[in-house]
Amino acid sequence: MSDVEKTPATRPERALTFMVVTLVGLSVLAIIAVLVCGLVGVNLNNDFGRTVALLPVIALPVGLVLMIALLVMSMRRRLRDDRRSK
Repeated sequence: MSDVEKTPATRPERALTFMVVTLVGLSVLAIIAVLVCGLVGVNLNNDFGRTVALLPVIALPVGLVLMIALLVMSMRRRLRDDRRSK
């Protein structure tokens, strides 16, 4: 199937992609922030520090679930395109 005949990504697929990238990106930044604070010796025992330290624990699994949902949606769209081209 040529690129012209392929169905473009739908709005939910683009939204899921944006959410996955945002969650994983924020998690990576939070991990880097915790590591840098540990090297510098900044105390993370306040509310903001605990939030930054807890963010990857929540955001990475949610990002993984959204990535799996995006993969399933993409596979269904490609199978539908393949069936239509035959």
